[in-house]
This record gives sequence, structure tokens and C-alpha cells, in this order.
Amino acid sequence: MPTGLAARDLPAGRVRRRAALAVVVLLLCAVVLALAYANKARCAGAPFDRDGRSTVFDVIKDSDVCYSDIQFLWLGRDINEHVFPYVRGGITEDGALVGGAVEYPVLSGVLMWLGAVEADNDADFLRYSALLLAPFALLTAWMLARLAGAAALLWAAGPPLVLYAFHNWELPVVCTAVAAVYVMAALTRYSVRTRGIVAAVLLGLGFCLKLYPGIFVLPLLAYVLTGGVEGDPRDPDRRLDVRGAALTAAAAVGTVVAVNLPFALVGYEGWRASITFQQLRQADITTNSVWYWGIRPMFGPDALGEAAFQQLVSIASPVLVLVAFALAMWLGWKRYLTTGVFPWVGVSGAMLCGFLLFHKVHSPQYTLWLVPFLVLLEVPWWLIGSYLVADAAIGVGVFRYFYSMGSGNSVELMENIVQFGVWGRASLLIVLFFVFLWAAPRGHRSTSPRVSRSDPRNLVPVV
Repeated sequence: MPTGLAARDLPAGRVRRRAALAVVVLLLCAVVLALAYANKARCAGAPFDRDGRSTVFDVIKDSDVCYSDIQFLWLGRDINEHVFPYVRGGITEDGALVGGAVEYPVLSGVLMWLGAVEADNDADFLRYSALLLAPFALLTAWMLARLAGAAALLWAAGPPLVLYAFHNWELPVVCTAVAAVYVMAALTRYSVRTRGIVAAVLLGLGFCLKLYPGIFVLPLLAYVLTGGVEGDPRDPDRRLDVRGAALTAAAAVGTVVAVNLPFALVGYEGWRASITFQQLRQADITTNSVWYWGIRPMFGPDALGEAAFQQLVSIASPVLVLVAFALAMWLGWKRYLTTGVFPWVGVSGAMLCGFLLFHKVHSPQYTLWLVPFLVLLEVPWWLIGSYLVADAAIGVGVFRYFYSMGSGNSVELMENIVQFGVWGRASLLIVLFFVFLWAAPRGHRSTSPRVSRSDPRNLVPVV
């Protein structure tokens, strides 16, 4: 959608085509969601054991690649007992969550509880959770179609949605991140400051679902501070909107506090347990990270080597993530000084690449976090295709690898596929880090015939 161009200003034919495209994207997304559910539901169904676990789950979850965290976590977090999360929970000395505590931020925990309210077994839990999550995927598809046109099909009908839509609780958090971009790009009847505050609230809600949208607040602040597309450093009368940036920051922080404070007050130990769990989590064979596959072999196989490796990761991982964030912001600011627009979406995408590359955990479903940036920004399609191939090597290969290890079969082939996915994905994240910073928004067209796309101000992601 052309930035700053309202639907009422477009020719009637173009409005109809855009509406028709959005309908097609939504319909295809609904079909793909049905396929995604059917894929995971292969692991669920009668007969059940006395805890409501499908007996087939442990038999075929890896061999048939139908494992999902949703079904798995029916047991072990008191979800099957319908315990409201965090309030009476905690974490043991050996890192086990008890009493209703879960490892995710509070809004994801509430969604988990809601999905289990009417469930008597893991198949019910998977089905009700899918029904709860699906509208977020559809809303995301609609917003992406409005912003980027046909490229939204990458989200609505791409392999990642089939593989991961109901793997975990990612769809709501992706929706909040895309909604923040939509507010900034589409609701141009409101000031940059007002839109920034609303977007910050949405990113704050995203932080309360899965944390990662919180990192986008910083580039959003820079965008509001510099006045959006109206701010030009070459203008001698330019003024930075410090008040607007401060209000945007306050909106994000206030949202996070407002959502978390009731849980912290009512059940601090249960609320704190989710944070402690993530702090204690180690970079092991289940985390699909470059740390395990690249650095772990440099240490000895014994307990001392493992301890030294985990200590290194606990320090180096957050440091490198922060360095990546700083680099993205610095390059984004240089871009602003050149073009007059701070590319907050591109910087956000670059920061996400840095996080995915250096964080100790890189679960397969995190690809859903990245796909909207591949849709919103003009990333070459060959690069997108390459990333999806590497991602599929992880999303499918890692479970077949686990199956091979558990069944006593040769693991060489599947291990090579997993390593191809890990290193292919990592190298492409480095490339995408820089591509995002310089990419124009998809669907961007100048609204004036006198303005050329060769003008650098037209080449920055202002969606």
C-alpha cells in the first residue's frame, strides 16, 4: 500500500483490486491453517492414557514430524489440571516448573490456559488452541496484504505457516508486531507521535507474549524522534520530537508494567519462574543454535567441558546480541542522515536477525517472526527462497534426526541436513541483516510523478 495514500484517494478500480487481493490472501491463509492443523493433529487422538496424553504422540512425533509444543505441554505445566498460570507456581532448584508456572511471558501463559479450559486431553487442547490462535494469523495476513500486496502470500500460503502455525504460541505475537507496523504505515491521518504511542502499546503487548517485539521499540523511538517521513536532517529548521519519543517509550514501558504487575503482585514466585527458566536454559542439541553446532565441539566431552561451554555462551550470547542491536541502530542512523528518514522497520528486522543469530536458542518456529519482514521489505526472492530451504532443513530434519538417534538408525544423513539448515540459516541471517537496512518497502510507489525512486528519500523503508 502506498505510504501516506488513503484508500479514498485511490482510483475505484484499484481499491476493488486491493480489496479482492486481501480476500484471496485471507482465503488461502484459512486453507493453509487447516493444513497446518491437520499436520499437527496426526500426533493427537484416541486412545489416551489416564493423563489425557495421546498414546501415539511419543511413537510418531519425530518420525512423522508432527510434534508440537502445544500438545507436548499438555503435561508438565499443570495445564491438564486447568491451573491458572503463575499465581501459585514456582521453579525447583533443578529448573523444573511447578504449580502452574510456564516458561513464557504472562499473556502467552493466559492463552495456554484459555486453550485448555474445555479440554480433557491433549487432542482437545491442540484443537482449541488452534481455534484460539488462527484469527491472529488471519489478521496478520490481512494487514500484510494491505501493506505489501501479493507478497503477503509468502505469509499466508508459505511453508513456514504450514510447519509452525500450531507448533507453539507464535501467531499472536507476530500479529502485534505487524499491527505496530500497520498503525505507523496506514493510519496516516494521525500524527507520527500519536501513531508511535499506539504502536508502542502494541509492541508492549507483544513483549508480554514472547518478548522479541520489545526490541523494536528502540527503532520506533528513533523514527518518532526524527519526525518520520517529515523529518529531514538537511532542513535547517528541523526539530527533534523529544517529547514524542518520550511518550512513545512511556507507552511501551507502561503497557508492560500494567500487564505484568498483577501477576507479580499475586504470585511473584510463579511470575519470576518464567524468567528464571529462560536464564537457566542451556545451549544444547534441542536449541538449533550456532553455539551448539559451532562452539560446543571445541570443548571437552566431559562435565568440565560442558560447564565451560555454557559459561561462555551465557556471556558471549547476550554481548553479541547487544552489539548487533547497536550496529543496526548506528547504520539506521547513518541512513537517516543520508536520506532524512530513519528506517525503523528495516532496523527492526536487522535487530531480529542479530537476535536469531546469536541467541542461545533458535527454535524452528521463530521463522514466523522473520517472515513479515520478508514480506514488507523488498528482499530478493532468491534470498527468500534460500532461507526457506535452510529453514525446512531444520523444521523437518531436526525431528528426523531425533528419531534416528532414538531408533538406533544411522544419524549421519540427518545430522548433515540439520547442520546444513543451521549454517545456511545463520549465513543468510547475516546477509538479511544488511539487506533489511537498505531495502525499500514492497508496494512502495511515489505518489507524485515528479518524485523519482532514484531519490534516496524514496528508497527507505517507511512502512
